[in-house]
Amino acid sequence: MKKVLVLEDEANIRSFVVINLKRAGYETIEAGTGAEALEQLKRHPDIRVALLDIMLPDEMDGFEVCRRIRASSSKIGIIMLTARTQEMDKVTGLMTGADDYVTKPFSPAELTARVDAICRRMGDDAPAADAGTISAPPFLLNTRNRTLEKNGQRVKLTQVEYAIVKLFMDNPGKALSREEILRSVWGEKYYGELKIVDVNIRRLRLKIEDDPQTPTYITTVWGYGYKWGF
Repeated sequence: MKKVLVLEDEANIRSFVVINLKRAGYETIEAGTGAEALEQLKRHPDIRVALLDIMLPDEMDGFEVCRRIRASSSKIGIIMLTARTQEMDKVTGLMTGADDYVTKPFSPAELTARVDAICRRMGDDAPAADAGTISAPPFLLNTRNRTLEKNGQRVKLTQVEYAIVKLFMDNPGKALSREEILRSVWGEKYYGELKIVDVNIRRLRLKIEDDPQTPTYITTVWGYGYKWGF
């Protein structure tokens, strides 16, 4: 059974989330503070997805918990839970390493669909990947280990970032629309905003480009999308 960490300081909301995740077949690990969440992650290294509330009562908010998780693991899927609607909060969450965000109030179906999508993207419900590699110097993508190297050095990617890179490398020189990237990486049933594509591309460029301000590998096709541009 897949484990999901639920970090939410309001007990009634946490219970609501936990009940619905259990109904969907997930095992839940609960935390009410950032420190408790990090401790639970140490106790349960097999946690697959973390749901992180942004606003917390202690000095460690959801953004900081997200940063600390990403500093130690690129494999855990992270969804930010927030009552805020400001664009900057969404961007901040994604730039700190989150894979997705859900704005309160949300429906149980929406939340479980987002968790299901992350698990699929991480390969939990997919057949074993082939043992091949995709080479596009200076990059080498290993499709079995789901890793990327640049000039022989490992680039630490989240599962979303890996999926984006693989999509590009499977379609060299092809302009991909934002909608096409969203469907391919987040799934056909994802109803979030296109902005999530742009922010993840920005985050990915910081990791792989020699100069992120003047990208040469992932180039922008203005008014349309992006392409693997070399």
